[in-house]
Amino acid sequence: MLKMLGNALFSKLQTPKFTPGAKQGEDYEVRTYHSAKWVSTTTTGLQWDPCISTGFRKLFKYIQGTNQNNTSVEMTAPVACLVEPGAGPACESSFTVSFYIPEELQENPPQPSDETVFLETKKEFTVYVRGYGGFSKEESKRENLLKLMESLQRDGVPFQDQPYYTAGYDSPFKLTNRRNEVWILKKTEPEQE
Repeated sequence: MLKMLGNALFSKLQTPKFTPGAKQGEDYEVRTYHSAKWVSTTTTGLQWDPCISTGFRKLFKYIQGTNQNNTSVEMTAPVACLVEPGAGPACESSFTVSFYIPEELQENPPQPSDETVFLETKKEFTVYVRGYGGFSKEESKRENLLKLMESLQRDGVPFQDQPYYTAGYDSPFKLTNRRNEVWILKKTEPEQE
């Protein structure tokens, strides 16, 4: 565990591969993430932070060796969370927290031993990304999500308003120069039959 914390604090973590978009906004960027395997878990609740923390703890156990191979997996970044908002203000939302599987394990990642943790292949997807610093709390996530939507509307860019992602790149022990992001999915044309 000390090695993992050290890596999280002092070295560059592996991140999923993406292709930057040709056209960027003045206050956001465009990324197309390549198809890749992630380990994920889904929780539901009214508040973001407790749900994301619960999901993070389950996935951290997986990378510490609570998997069918009993092997540790290197920490990666970001900790991504797909948020599917509930139907109304007092309805529970769904939060799927995910860690990218390191490149060397993409072909054959260890199977989770916790039945609430699962491996998934995320197909290629394009997102609009807004970055921000500090410790990311529910209020800052919402604020930056709204700013990103306003920027996309200003630029006449078609997007899906939900679901959306939040992403954090830093260990909880890192105090300065923190990196957080919100991702909004590019609106795709329906496939013709």
